[in-house]
Amino acid sequence: MAQSISNFPGGSKKRVTRAGAAVRDGLAIDEDLRVIDEWRAAHRGVLNTFQAILRNRTRDTSIAVAQRHKRKRTIFDKLRRFSQMQLARMDDVAGCRLIFRGVEDLYAFRTEFHEARFKHQRRNDLDKYDYIKQPKDTGYRGVHDVYEYDVNSDVGKSLTGLYVEIQYRTLVQHAWATAVEVIGFVTESQPKFQQGDKRYERAMALASEILARAHESAKGAYPYLSDRDLVRGFLALDRELHLLRMLRGLNATDKAVSAKRNAILIMSANGELEVKMYREAPDALRALFELEKEMPDRDIVLVRADTSDEVRIAFRNYFSDARDFIKLIEDGCTRLTQPRVKKHAPKKILRKRPR
Repeated sequence: MAQSISNFPGGSKKRVTRAGAAVRDGLAIDEDLRVIDEWRAAHRGVLNTFQAILRNRTRDTSIAVAQRHKRKRTIFDKLRRFSQMQLARMDDVAGCRLIFRGVEDLYAFRTEFHEARFKHQRRNDLDKYDYIKQPKDTGYRGVHDVYEYDVNSDVGKSLTGLYVEIQYRTLVQHAWATAVEVIGFVTESQPKFQQGDKRYERAMALASEILARAHESAKGAYPYLSDRDLVRGFLALDRELHLLRMLRGLNATDKAVSAKRNAILIMSANGELEVKMYREAPDALRALFELEKEMPDRDIVLVRADTSDEVRIAFRNYFSDARDFIKLIEDGCTRLTQPRVKKHAPKKILRKRPR
């Protein structure tokens, strides 16, 4: 659908990209930041549309659904890490997350969703972002799809051309990703972005392989390692880093998150979580931008889900809750190293011939 340049959030795609380049080069002025804020805010409508579609399709299922705005800090960091990236083409500023009980459920839902009848176009090939079939070197496993927003209504025309990313994960994959995020909060390393102490990166990549083999009958980033060598390598790094002990020592916050509300989650420098609740989405969005200006060094994210449990499941990293990961990795290590019982063929019963 043709897009009027004057209607595009921030002025035009070129203007948004120019503002992103200014941020990357450390030359951004107030007008650049205003353009970026306007462009980011417009993704709210895209998120609401896709969350409504996904909730309708997951009704009466065990699939958890949530949405989130990409943090400003993360957007700016991504621009600096990828020098050729154009901000207007960054496709994960708006994100919906679906969490499934198992891989089969994940692929079944995704296949059905690809057959949905709406104008929004999937922009990626089927396997381009399938990190279950082709896990990342970091150990990340999951599947992503990118959709381009497109509607006929006058109300939604200004959003045409904006992107939304849909993440599909199993509970096992999500437990691992949560632990990676928590490590990024409580240490000076960021294994998710391959930054900092490489031992954390290696340990979590090995952990992902353990979880894939033990709980999903799959292989990850280290398919050539034997089960015992895999576990031995992880446990050796765990002894050096005290990784599991550190994760066990974190106390999951008891902050209340109300159902059907917009929540801003603020992670402090010492790992404590502050939650601010807003009844209306526009109020929450305005507060988000103000908080980002006041606390540029904090991790701040705006999320929404239909129930407080869905917020806690989908954004467990903000609640410093790695309990699922700890249990899964301990069970996985045991499963991969315990002796396998050989099943013998039943002995034939020899009957005496009657004399």
